[in-house]
Parts: sequence; C-alpha cells; structure tokens
Amino acid sequence: MTAPLLHVEGLHAHYGKSHVLRGVTLSAERGEVVSLLGRNGSGRSTTLKAIMGLVPPSAGRVELGGRALAGAPPHTICRAGLAYVPEEREVFANLTVDENLRMGEQAPVAGAVRWSVAQMFDYFPRLRERRSAKAGSLSGGEQQMLTICRSLLGNPLAILIDEPTEGLAPMIVSQVAEFILDMQRQGVAVVLVEQKLAIALKVSTRVCVMGHGQIVFEGRSEELQVNQGMIAQWLAV
Repeated sequence: MTAPLLHVEGLHAHYGKSHVLRGVTLSAERGEVVSLLGRNGSGRSTTLKAIMGLVPPSAGRVELGGRALAGAPPHTICRAGLAYVPEEREVFANLTVDENLRMGEQAPVAGAVRWSVAQMFDYFPRLRERRSAKAGSLSGGEQQMLTICRSLLGNPLAILIDEPTEGLAPMIVSQVAEFILDMQRQGVAVVLVEQKLAIALKVSTRVCVMGHGQIVFEGRSEELQVNQGMIAQWLAV
C-alpha cells in the first residue's frame, strides 16, 4: 500500500497554555477532497494552520510526498508543494487582481499540476473583468475567488482551504464548489474546512469530524450522511 500524499499523525498544538489540538491524525490522497467538519472552536482552522506551520505544532508528524515538514517555517512548507487559503482571504489590497495572481506563482514541484492565470480567468470570468482593479476594491466573493486562485498558482501538490464559502452568494458558492471538484479531478489533494454540511458532503471523498481538538469520526461522505447520531452530537447547532 502506498503512503498518502499528505499525512498528518498525532498532531498537537497550543495557544499559550491552552492545549488546542490533541493528537489529530488525517490523510489525503492525490485527487481526493477531505473535509474537516465540526463546530466553531473544535480545532479545524488550527489544524490547517498547524499543518502549514503558522501555528507551530508541539508534537506530531506532517509529511507531504514522504517529506517531513512538521516544525518547518511556512515558506518552506509552501515551496515543498503545500498551499493554504486562509479564511480571512488576506489579499494584497493595494495591488491589482493581476498583480495578486502573479504574487502566487511559483515553479511546480515534481508531480504537481501546472496552473495558469488564463485558467483562473476561465474559472472566474469576473476576475478577468476586474484584472486591473485594486484587490481592496473587490467584493467579498471576488476576494475569495482571488485568494483561491492565487494559492493554486503556486502549483501545489496539496491545498488547505479554510471556509471558502462563508458569507458568499449562492451562485458564487456553486462556482467555488465546482472549482474544488476540478482541483480534485486534476489530481490535487484538498483538505477543506467547510461549515456548510451540504457543500462539504457534495465535494468530499471523505470527511473527518472534529470535537475538542480531536478527530471523532472519519469515513466516506455517504457514511456520515446516514449517521444522524454523529451529526446531532458533533455538528448540529
């Protein structure tokens, strides 16, 4: 059996004295979407940040394509082929859409799919229309499109995406969901934090449910969909 493309094992992380992640283990294969689900405060976003090195893990392993990355700085992890789309979007407000996209470009590592700016404009024609506009003038939905595209232009092996549909209009939600599915079809491994259960189940191959900083359920999307007890205990508001 071959090792998964992205493998996280026994990941622990703290904010000060607060023990936030308590032994998180998950994996994603090439061309797979894995959704990380849970209530606010369960540790989902912190998991992505710890994998990416933005929150230094206190214990555990992170491997991408067999390369050990736990404890490495974020820029090293990025150059190894792991991209990150933050919930806060964090566009370069004073740069144009075109300039933001160019900022994300880097040479692909071995085995990665190469993406182009032209492809990004095909996915999101609105960005082409606004390519000369300052990113700070874009709507929230447009900024979300831009952030995802900028991260994908790094030509990653795997991508971590945090709450991409939060606050977006239904039409844009559908565009983002289809974009994620196309990443999967092109062979990118995707780990997705998504609050909308219907969207997560639609795009995911597998789901991991978090509670109190741990994975409390892992299985195929269809398995969670019929497990109403798990949904009621760990996901229902």
